[in-house]
Amino acid sequence: MNILPKYGLLQFRNAARIYSKSITESLQLFKEETKFLKTSLFFSYKHDELEELDSAINFLKGFGVLIYADYLLLDQSTPEKPSKITDKQIQERTEEKIKDNRKFIFLATENAIISKRCKWELRYANTQKTKDHIAIFPIREDYTDYGGSEYLQKFHYIQKSETNPEGYDVKSPNGDVIELSAWLAS
Repeated sequence: MNILPKYGLLQFRNAARIYSKSITESLQLFKEETKFLKTSLFFSYKHDELEELDSAINFLKGFGVLIYADYLLLDQSTPEKPSKITDKQIQERTEEKIKDNRKFIFLATENAIISKRCKWELRYANTQKTKDHIAIFPIREDYTDYGGSEYLQKFHYIQKSETNPEGYDVKSPNGDVIELSAWLAS
């Protein structure tokens, strides 16, 4: 599996902006985007990895997609006003959004692949979508492979293009490769 380095992902964090924004401000902007003529996708990630989430969203925005990440739509409560949303409501909303969105991408960081919640989202997506609409976005601190995570090899994954130094592809488990933009549009 061709794993992208974390530093390569983080370069997208403020790449599309004239000035730097905080992670919270940046993620808030994504909530306000239009759905017009965009492929929708559910984005699964480890909830305490907001910098990686923001960077990955900025990366994917270059492909004209509408991204649903639960961070963007859950009630962002304050200590003075705690959220009243229950775990059951979160699970129901997650199931609904996985079904509603055309594509599913799992941001497979080292911590996300051991997260029970991320594994559950990936398994649930696998029951709701064909494998052609699910992709792993593997990110690591270094270029080594994920040991003990063979289940990830059952899915398509996003990789740096082997033929276009500026491009990205989606590679299937059988070795077929398609440009990321074409996969997102399919």
